[in-house]
Amino acid sequence: MIELSDKGRKARRRGKLLATLAFFLWQTAAYGQMNHQHASEAACDEPILRCASKVTPAFGPDGTLWLVWIAGGQISVASSKDRGHSFSAPVLVTKERLNLDWGPDARPKIVVDRTGGIALAFSIFRDKAFNGQVLYTRSADGGQSFSELRPITPSSESQRFEALALDADGSVFAAWLDKRNRVPAQQRGQKYEGAGLFFASSNDGGATYSESRLAQDNTCECCRLGLAFAGPGRPVIVFRNIFEGGVRDHAIVTFANPATPGEVHRVSQDDWQIAACPHHGPSLSISTAGTYHVTWYTNGTVRKGLFYARSQDGGRTFSDPLPIGQSDRSPSRPYVLAGPHGTAIVWKEFDGEQTTVNLMTSHDDGVTWSKAKAVAKTADTSDHPLLVSDGQRVFLSWMTKADGYHIQPIEDEP
Repeated sequence: MIELSDKGRKARRRGKLLATLAFFLWQTAAYGQMNHQHASEAACDEPILRCASKVTPAFGPDGTLWLVWIAGGQISVASSKDRGHSFSAPVLVTKERLNLDWGPDARPKIVVDRTGGIALAFSIFRDKAFNGQVLYTRSADGGQSFSELRPITPSSESQRFEALALDADGSVFAAWLDKRNRVPAQQRGQKYEGAGLFFASSNDGGATYSESRLAQDNTCECCRLGLAFAGPGRPVIVFRNIFEGGVRDHAIVTFANPATPGEVHRVSQDDWQIAACPHHGPSLSISTAGTYHVTWYTNGTVRKGLFYARSQDGGRTFSDPLPIGQSDRSPSRPYVLAGPHGTAIVWKEFDGEQTTVNLMTSHDDGVTWSKAKAVAKTADTSDHPLLVSDGQRVFLSWMTKADGYHIQPIEDEP
């Protein structure tokens, strides 16, 4: 045993004292920062756009920009005739504060049809175990009022991560993650992982929905869905699946029609084996040429980070994954959109002080891509970056706590 001298013992005591002091100061600073954040958020607890945490955009056929957002425990909607420079007075969709789904991948959804009808969907938490319920509503008077909230399915089991898309004929297609098969499986003595990918459609603009049906069981239960159309009546969903061995990689399904899902195909072999919720879902867009564009996040053994891939055979096979972003800046939340003049990808990065939204573009349907460039930044918290098109240009939609909401074009007028 080695004995310390008096000098050594004193040095060790000083070291312990400094370490204790450092921990106390760190703890005090962390507590103060946490209280500051909570106080700041509590000070902005009204159902107005300035206080929004999640904002989802959609352009109507007349070029009107519509926003739906979460703030103050309620859902609100407003519109802009000048591409986001000014907005109408907000309309409350909800009549009271609800326990809205605040998960990292949760947000309200909106589609606007050619008649100006607006279909909305969002999820709430039913209990402290994060069991959810998807609710929907519709406006038939141009967003001046909304119908009473209704559940998208009568099932009492958990539903979350809904997605909405507007078909060419004006019908609305909905998909979500649903745990109704969990209890029957357990009653049969079977292990049940994840949730089921369920879907329904509406032929009256989102006023009512068909009986829900299962597209794929045992999917990852806590990631957003990517939803697009490969053609009229042919919805496509990309989702995080649970493959053999608990591997949570991405998969895709193309429907033959709104009631008939096709085969499930794997997007990539990332080998992310995790018995937990990533809360980091994919994005999907399909070009007029029929090319599937997919972006996603993984922390697998094969690859880690953000990636992009494309498919030209209806999602049966995909190109080799293309890495996105700088790995040392925690790239996250990729979103892809095939617009009228090219394809764009945006994502977030954090350099330790600022969060930036970065952009890459392709003008050959995803074969080659431009160098990444920063197009927006903030020094505070922010929502996920989203892309939206008015049929002429593609816009970045981004909500930040410090600077509020802004929408900016990322490509020039034609």
